[in-house]
Amino acid sequence: MATLHNRVSRKELRQRIRQDNTPRTTLSFYRYVPVADPALLRDAWYLSMNAIGVLGRIYIAEEGVNAQVSVPVSRMDDFRGFLDAQPGFEAMRLNIAVEDDGKSFFLLDIRVRKKIVADGIEDPEFDMRNRGKYVDARSFNELAGDPETIIVDMRNGYEYEVGHFRDAVEIPSETFREQLPMAVEMLGENRDRNIIMYCTGGIRCEKASAWMLHKGFRNVFHLEGGIINYVRQVRQEGLENRFLGKNFVFDERMGERITDDVLATCHTCGAPCDTHINCANDACHLLFIQCGDCRNNFGSCCSSECMETRQLPAELQKEKVKERSDRQGSFRKSVGRRPDHNTPPAG
Repeated sequence: MATLHNRVSRKELRQRIRQDNTPRTTLSFYRYVPVADPALLRDAWYLSMNAIGVLGRIYIAEEGVNAQVSVPVSRMDDFRGFLDAQPGFEAMRLNIAVEDDGKSFFLLDIRVRKKIVADGIEDPEFDMRNRGKYVDARSFNELAGDPETIIVDMRNGYEYEVGHFRDAVEIPSETFREQLPMAVEMLGENRDRNIIMYCTGGIRCEKASAWMLHKGFRNVFHLEGGIINYVRQVRQEGLENRFLGKNFVFDERMGERITDDVLATCHTCGAPCDTHINCANDACHLLFIQCGDCRNNFGSCCSSECMETRQLPAELQKEKVKERSDRQGSFRKSVGRRPDHNTPPAG
């Protein structure tokens, strides 16, 4: 029977991809489409994509597919052909990475999930088919130039912190399921105004636009293909770029530089910085921003306490990691010195 899971250690796989000079393209795609048997599709996709040499992370649920992958450049035609041959996934829009060194992923991980985006929605009347209107880069810029338009960032706080659209409203939370009711509450007095929702690749803002319409908002738009597609379009068409800073991405790179603007600060010392790392203390593993000087001074740890933990004997470090696993829910994804979030004007 063919192997349907990776059986090589992550350490070895990371080393392999660092040494592999095969040209690769990093891309993402998603589609909300009914999937009758996610487990069956998962196994079929694993076999075919593994044969093509695809690496990355793919979630499959009854509501559709969400993927971030790396594909050998020489096999891109095979990859597109494979997707086009899948019922319901023909002519898939592929969001090609803005910056890419081919080292974004080191294994293929395809998982079945309850939903492709955890949204917390239990309302049986909610219908994803009633979603906001797509806008491309040109239409986005035209609408954004209207002072009556509200631009809403549907990403997490640690993403917004390093880069966002000019004048965008942040919905201050660390999970999408928290953002949806917060967005309705924050924008409640603006149900008749133009509202543009955006995210990294389009998947969250598309669902958010449907939720806002479900909650009685009338003029809801969402950015087709998200920030990734927007940046590609403005560069190809010579349009004004209204996105500032860095676009956070969910792979080994942790960010794509869009403009030279540095919007964030080091969480350790407060110096201008927008480089995310994970705390080197495995019992913490906090995602945070740290400048080069503090990284050297703290050994890539988020605090003196974590730096001291890193000096403990290996067995004691393992105990700390187990303690972290046992109380995982108490750990935040990111932390830092941030200004108060902005709110939309009443209207």
